[in-house]
Parts: sequence; C-alpha cells; structure tokens
Amino acid sequence: MTSEHPNHRDLYLLAQVRETFGRVVYSHKTHEKQADICFRRHRWQQVALVSLTAISSGTFLASVLGIVVNPQQASLATSFIALLVTVASLSTKTFKFAEEAESHRDVASQLWDVRESYLSLIADVMSGAASAPDARSRREELQEAARAAYADAPRTSARAFSRASDGLQNNEEMTFTSREIDLFLPGALRLNEDEA
Repeated sequence: MTSEHPNHRDLYLLAQVRETFGRVVYSHKTHEKQADICFRRHRWQQVALVSLTAISSGTFLASVLGIVVNPQQASLATSFIALLVTVASLSTKTFKFAEEAESHRDVASQLWDVRESYLSLIADVMSGAASAPDARSRREELQEAARAAYADAPRTSARAFSRASDGLQNNEEMTFTSREIDLFLPGALRLNEDEA
C-alpha cells in the first residue's frame, strides 16, 4: 500500500518544509528591502535638514548684512526657512528611519540564519541524511526560531514586499547558476572546471 511506504510520509514533511522555506525567503528579502527603504528615507531626511540649516544661515547672514533690498522680505524668508528647519528637526525625532532600518536589518539577519537552516534541512531530507523524526525535530526548532524573529519584527510595507517579489522572481537575487557558483570556488571544488 502506498500510504504505508516510509517515504510517502516524508514527502508531506518535505512539502511542508519547502513551503515554510519559501515563506522565510520572502520575509527575509522583504525585511532587507524595507531596511533599504527606511535607510533611504533617513538619508533624505538628513540631507533636507542640513540643506535647510545651511540656507537659513545664509538667509540670516544676507539679512544682517543688508544684502537683500527689502528687510521685511528678508525677515519673512528667514522666518519661513527657520520654520522649515524646525519641522525637519522635529521630523527626525518623530520619524526615526535610521532606527527602523536597523530593526529591519536585525530581523533580516535572524531570518537569513533560519532560511539557510531550512535549506540544509531540505537537502538532508531529500538526500535521506535526516531521518523523519530528526527532520521533524529540526523543523520544530526552525519554526520556533522563525517565530522568535517575527515576534519583535517591525511591520513591512507593500512597497518592500513588491520589491522583494521583483528581486526574487525577476532579478534572481537569491539564485546562482552552476557556472556562477563555480567562479566563486577554487578550481579543485568546481563542478564544471571546463566551463569556468
């Protein structure tokens, strides 16, 4: 009977491990992309603050030195730019993009370890190196590690997920051809020495 064959149940285990691996791959890549988005926002925030501060200093000096013809306009411009500097300064206290980027990087780092461990588990199950009980035990450990990573993970955006999806599906951000892998390795460890 097919249902009693020992490998029949391993196929279900393998299918579940592969499915979970796929979810972790997407989560890892999404947190990486979200970290990139947050870091970019942090950089723009800093550039805006520095630029506005420089402009306000220049406007103030121009006003003091009387370079601007109309003192009322100079005063108004200085006040407006000072207001923008204040808004930019307050935004750095409210929108902590650098801290958020770091949080996403931390989660991505934890998920990278889980992802690689799932990959090793898949290889062990497919090669027969892991018994079903051992594979189930490792799967449960990995599920707990993933749960721990997700527990403190900040939320990601639809934009980050879209970029992760594009990177994984269209840009092959997690895959290598056999030739590419061979080029990373010394000659003695290459599979296709003639092609590398």
